[in-house]
Amino acid sequence: MNFARELEVALAAAARAGDYLQSAYSDFKAIPNAPASISTEADRNSQELILTAIASAFPDDALCGEEGTPTLQAAKHSGERIWVVDPIDGTRGFVMKNGEFSVMIGLVVAGKVVVGVVLEPAFSRTTFAKLGGGCWVQVGNEERQRCQVTETTSLMESVLVQSHAKKGDTPWPVVAMKPKRIVETYSAGVKLAMVARGDVDAYVNTYANFSDWDICAGDILVTEAGGQATGISGNPLRYGTPGNSQRDGLLATNGRLHALAVEALNNPRT
Repeated sequence: MNFARELEVALAAAARAGDYLQSAYSDFKAIPNAPASISTEADRNSQELILTAIASAFPDDALCGEEGTPTLQAAKHSGERIWVVDPIDGTRGFVMKNGEFSVMIGLVVAGKVVVGVVLEPAFSRTTFAKLGGGCWVQVGNEERQRCQVTETTSLMESVLVQSHAKKGDTPWPVVAMKPKRIVETYSAGVKLAMVARGDVDAYVNTYANFSDWDICAGDILVTEAGGQATGISGNPLRYGTPGNSQRDGLLATNGRLHALAVEALNNPRT
């Protein structure tokens, strides 16, 4: 199965949500220093737009999403095929109005991600992939371009993307990996898309407990662009487990750096 129709539906659903979010973003009054836990009506409306489109096209598929919206509540939540949605990944970026947020839509079949779409509404940029079809990016109405990870082979020459750190704080992946340069942004979807597009070399998510929707769509972008995504331990990522929880963090790299990064993160040397 080549999942072409699934990708088409995911792209259309993301575009529909993106159109709505561009309008909501324009009208939204910025909230400086918004907390990480913040959720908005825009999150819920975006999710409903996405899930209704998916449920219409694939009524027998299971749905998984961040917000407790009516379509999600009415759907089955487990099965061979599960759509995994984060309607606004990086809500802080949305409410702070810095553009650092994304719409994430992934499809998991038998525990494997087979379709992924990450749309950045503020920049009209969509990075997407399907299993075996490579990773692509489209900005506005420009021609689609194939994505490829970087060829960096040294951690000390690498560029690491991370969330915005508190002033004076040095996150432990920086201490362990000692990258040449650091880029900061909200949204795991944005970070994973950056790895896939070759904008950066690596991304590490150190949260002890997060959810499938935080990384699912971005996972396949990285792998289809030639990179690698695992837990911080180096173990494979698993989706659709009870509670949709991820407990091993996330390491996404260009592949060439992966073993070095796993070693550095699990055996840090100061």
